[in-house]
Amino acid sequence: MSIQKQSAYKDAGVDIDLATELLGRVKPKLAAARRPEMLAPIGGFGGLFQLDVSKYKEPVLVSSTDGVGTKLMVAAMMQKYDSVGHDIVNHCINDIAVQGAEPIYFLDYIGIGKLRSPLYEEVLGGIADACKAAGCAVLGGETAEMPGMYGNDFDLVGVITGIVEKSKLITGEKIRPGHIAIGLSSNGLHTNGFSLARKVLFEKAAYKVDSKPAELNGQSVGEALLQPHVCYWPAIREAMAQGIELDGIAHITGGGLYDNVPRILPENVNAVFHKKMIPNVPPIFKLIVEKGAIPDSEAYRVFNMGVGMVWFVKKEYAEQALKICKDEGYQAFVFGEIVEGCRKSIVEE
Repeated sequence: MSIQKQSAYKDAGVDIDLATELLGRVKPKLAAARRPEMLAPIGGFGGLFQLDVSKYKEPVLVSSTDGVGTKLMVAAMMQKYDSVGHDIVNHCINDIAVQGAEPIYFLDYIGIGKLRSPLYEEVLGGIADACKAAGCAVLGGETAEMPGMYGNDFDLVGVITGIVEKSKLITGEKIRPGHIAIGLSSNGLHTNGFSLARKVLFEKAAYKVDSKPAELNGQSVGEALLQPHVCYWPAIREAMAQGIELDGIAHITGGGLYDNVPRILPENVNAVFHKKMIPNVPPIFKLIVEKGAIPDSEAYRVFNMGVGMVWFVKKEYAEQALKICKDEGYQAFVFGEIVEGCRKSIVEE
């Protein structure tokens, strides 16, 4: 009877045995992405994490959730899925790191029409590798095989939890006129703007993922688009450890400089950015802008345009902050300042 039921479920499009087999292949990687606070291995109904509150006076938990969006469609076109595992982890980590929170555990959700290999192992392997690199535990997750819901596509969602001492929360409320804006370089689109990028590159310009336009300096369109989202937590962690006053940090995601920066600005200031001071903008942006005839005002709202994160610091901290970023392996640059205003982000030449 049991075999008949399993066969019927498989005939309906859900293969429980395959799910178990594929998970078994990546469990060693997932097990490596752990922290000592974890009380049980992955596989239980709930992940167990015993928080060591003795290290904090007023611990604040910070949580966020996000997805990878239509970048998954490019991954499918390339038949390469490990990078989107990195994307979902690093995007989520950055979203809580801007408040000074150390990432402590991560959970994933994969919704898919038909479970298949190596997609499953590559996605989870990328997640495990990214979490391990950041010192964040993979506490658990869920894979839902839903034939008829997703077709041949899938969706990927992540949930992150971090912790920060209340007195060290970074909120933006201390930002004042005279603060310096430091940009940390991106390596491409990260996880935002792919609906427009796909329309321009694959429909309007008729490129394929393996096309190599001269503008990309030997890189294919697919390779440029799949560059994994950069994780900026190591630089923030080191800056905080060295006592730099990070008075505000913005993760530049969907909405670009125009919409993300005002989220942390006090009501009486504006942030002014200078495009010409952004060095080595990834060439994929120029290609999209030119082929799509996209005005700068829209490009800087849809894409990060080479700036993955912005720090706001007093002038006396700028040099030290730049050195920390460089020492941690990031390209960082001064490209703006805070002036009196009304909580707007202004992008100038």
